[in-house]
Amino acid sequence: MASNGRRRRRRARYGIDGGAMVAPFLGPVQAALAGLALWALRRRRRGLAGLAGLASAAAAALAVGYLYSTGRGKLAVWAQLLDELGLHGDERVLDIGCGRGAVLILAARRLPRGQAVGVDVWRRRDQSGNSRDATFRNAVTEGVRDRVDVIDADARDLPFPTGFFDVVVSNLTIHNIRDDAGRAQALHQAARVLRPGGRLRIVDDRADLYAETLRAAGCAEIAARRLDWRTSFGIPGHHLNLVAACKSLSEPGPSSSSGDRP
Repeated sequence: MASNGRRRRRRARYGIDGGAMVAPFLGPVQAALAGLALWALRRRRRGLAGLAGLASAAAAALAVGYLYSTGRGKLAVWAQLLDELGLHGDERVLDIGCGRGAVLILAARRLPRGQAVGVDVWRRRDQSGNSRDATFRNAVTEGVRDRVDVIDADARDLPFPTGFFDVVVSNLTIHNIRDDAGRAQALHQAARVLRPGGRLRIVDDRADLYAETLRAAGCAEIAARRLDWRTSFGIPGHHLNLVAACKSLSEPGPSSSSGDRP
């Protein structure tokens, strides 16, 4: 209980992207380097102490940058991208590879009369604590459970009718598909479930390479750009890429209002 008598607001927990592979090393490496620096100082090995100290500081900076980019940085970037879409609030939005719901829930907040649907295969190597139940808990915590649905599905085989969604988004998912054919299949699926005129936003390391595949899948107005320092994950000069596209109006398919909601 807070001192002013009010309950402390629970916060959603979105985990760490790549957490199962990266997070366990961030703290221990920095601690080991700091320990080496102290050991070298005690033995008056100043050159080694200086190098270890610099490496320890660099590891600490990398850890801080990584945690920022997978947390507040990601939320800030996606809040901006979603705001740029100018949603009316009654759209259907699909998040491919939703994980624990960071982007999904940001979208749901902008859909008081709409629906945000997330799909994932829930691999914990892609995000720490990744699970369907964690996503639902976060949706409840953020007060958007009534407009969020989560479905077990692979990006390469989406279980939705053609033209079902107004917007499709994805963060750090397509690049996790290891083969070119699989990535192309996932991009074709993302385009297929978009209604004509619907919009697509994909963020990951390779997003700038997806333009030709999306064009072949029936998308137009395709633009790729490098995102800013908030997506660097603590690595100087490293930034994620965004590819934005619109489903061609000439593509056949039912309007977003047809069919039952998943």
